[in-house]
Amino acid sequence: MARVQNPTTTTLGYALFATRWLQAPLYFGLVAAQGVYVYKFFKELWTLILMCVGGHATETYVMLAVLKLVDVVMIANLLIMVIVGGYETFVSRIGLQGHRDQPEWLSHVNSNVLKVKLATAIVGISSVHLLQMFVDVHHTSHHALLWGTVIHMAFIASAAILAYMSGPMVAQTDRAHGDRSPSAPAEAARPREHGHAGRQQEKPDPETQAATPALPRQPDPDADAEARVRAAGFPARKLLEDFDEQHPRGFDREAVARLGKADFVTARRNVVLVGPTGTGKTHLAVALGVRACQAGHRVLFATAAEWAARLADARAAGRLDAELTALDDHPLLIVDEVGYTPLDPAAAGLFFQLVAHRYERASLIVTSDRPLGRWDEVFGPSAPALTDRLAHHADVVRLDGDSYRTRRATSAWAD
Repeated sequence: MARVQNPTTTTLGYALFATRWLQAPLYFGLVAAQGVYVYKFFKELWTLILMCVGGHATETYVMLAVLKLVDVVMIANLLIMVIVGGYETFVSRIGLQGHRDQPEWLSHVNSNVLKVKLATAIVGISSVHLLQMFVDVHHTSHHALLWGTVIHMAFIASAAILAYMSGPMVAQTDRAHGDRSPSAPAEAARPREHGHAGRQQEKPDPETQAATPALPRQPDPDADAEARVRAAGFPARKLLEDFDEQHPRGFDREAVARLGKADFVTARRNVVLVGPTGTGKTHLAVALGVRACQAGHRVLFATAAEWAARLADARAAGRLDAELTALDDHPLLIVDEVGYTPLDPAAAGLFFQLVAHRYERASLIVTSDRPLGRWDEVFGPSAPALTDRLAHHADVVRLDGDSYRTRRATSAWAD
């Protein structure tokens, strides 16, 4: 039975949540503090230059002045971390997805990550202060050195404890999210055993294993990520590192590298991989799905024909809306081989409902052998509305070239 929410309670909750905007002026105040530190940095630098030019700067003075400049820069970096990370975590999401200057840590920032990074930054600043004291040891009392060392060690201990505590908290949150989400139905995995038995036995050619700098490296595996990969129903495990970049005659390498960070899932964007048969669309779709699993997202993979059958079964049982809602527990769905199998009007309508339901709510990766402009050949009259919603927030990657499998077979025949 659906829970009925009290309108008064809901309104009060929204009002309390809206108070987060009261913090916005605080972060703008920190921006002004950044300006103060910029002024302080150049003032100290100018003083150092004048002392050096005038011949009054000793080696100790230069070292202390440089450490002071480093100290100012590190505090300014700490301010940036607090401003950007704090605003993103506690006020409102900053739409930087896909920007080339987006910091790596911003894609998974949260209160725990922010605390750890602030703690390590404070340790770094404390180290510089302690080094200044030791450089100028002749003018520093033993009492100041002792307490400076004790305080620095306290910062190190607190940062280590905070880092240790943040790991279990993040893992517990991830497990709680997994416990709330129902496991993928068994019938979603069974067709993969029959429809793609040949793909499961595929092993990457050693010639395609060359590392490519355009693609980011695979994150370190963990038990929870491996469980999500197994539950996704991938036909085989494919990695971005194994993708043969030399085979397609052309594709957007920068876009694929950016998508490899899995930020598009958090941003609820879609990915459309278009190209002829055998150009690596499924490989990239699975590899991006694996990256999403490693980033903490639940993923579900199936071909277009399998999705059509699954939705048709749900509609026949009178639970189509419930099925679409249940799929919301998976931030990423992968629809492979759109256009390979003809769809009747009823199946095309079900696909439209799937895309419309997830529009601006969750992500899709779709692979197809034809561009979006020709999807009317697959979906009929519903194609314009479907592609409009799918492509509105989407990265479309075009792969051009001949079939990799055909090329290998031809090469083997020639040999």
